[in-house]
Amino acid sequence: MHPKAQLEALLFAWGEPLSEKDIRQALDLTALEVRNLLTEFSEDLKKEDRGLRLVVVEDSYQLSTKPELFEEIAAYAKRNQSKNLSNAALETLSIVAYKQPVLKSDIEDIRGVRCDQVLKSLERTDLITVLGRRDIPGRPKVYGTTELFLKKFGLSGLDDLPVLEEEENEEETE
Repeated sequence: MHPKAQLEALLFAWGEPLSEKDIRQALDLTALEVRNLLTEFSEDLKKEDRGLRLVVVEDSYQLSTKPELFEEIAAYAKRNQSKNLSNAALETLSIVAYKQPVLKSDIEDIRGVRCDQVLKSLERTDLITVLGRRDIPGRPKVYGTTELFLKKFGLSGLDDLPVLEEEENEEETE
């Protein structure tokens, strides 16, 4: 198998940045061979018919979608993300995103129904996490969203969440 194909498969399968040392060990190559291979592979990916690019992340290498394709891919991901979540899960996730840090009891007050199973499901999919516990009787869990939530919904931060209608109305009256 050609080393360039091995490098591509390694970076694709790993999904996270890999250092030159990690690549050297995985492919059993010298430091010079790895640098030359990375340069050659990066040049190949710059061709118009390729959808990926090689990016350097803190002295490590990772495959990434070309920026000119990001909007198209993000739109597809958004359309399909909601297919995987029930309406109850989307509603609960929205509440957590906008109200975090938030207690289960607050979510249930807003939704008007219990949400134990929905919260467990969202935790299992790593879209929300327990941020800690509130220092009140019963020490209830405090929920917030995760980095995966931001990635899956194409957000760079919580400030990118759309403004809610009631928030817009409050801003207009001030």
